[in-house]
Amino acid sequence: MEKELQLIPKYEKYIEYILNMLLKIPRTEKYSIGNEFKSSMYQTIENILYIQKIENSRKLYYLNSIDAKINCQRVYLRIMKNNRWIDEKKFNIAIELLLEIGKILGGLIKYYAKNTKK
Repeated sequence: MEKELQLIPKYEKYIEYILNMLLKIPRTEKYSIGNEFKSSMYQTIENILYIQKIENSRKLYYLNSIDAKINCQRVYLRIMKNNRWIDEKKFNIAIELLLEIGKILGGLIKYYAKNTKK
């Protein structure tokens, strides 16, 4: 499915943006929430890459896992904004990137949920 392929460059762009943003947060936070955030992003891109390699019956599991990780990343972003480690503009850009990714992901989840039922 073509949407699976769209997800990779969109998520790569998001990772690049977040990594640049994390470089500018306070040092103490960079190594706590920053490491959690990075770990979550790397697990997510790994799962995105798995989607193309596995059979359709298992794709829904990975798509839901990606969705859960993205929701965690939204929480990390809100925590960073609320503590003023990032400004409103950076927060909004990151959320907008996640929104695009979420739309693609939502479409994939609907598609596989409908087409893998037995």
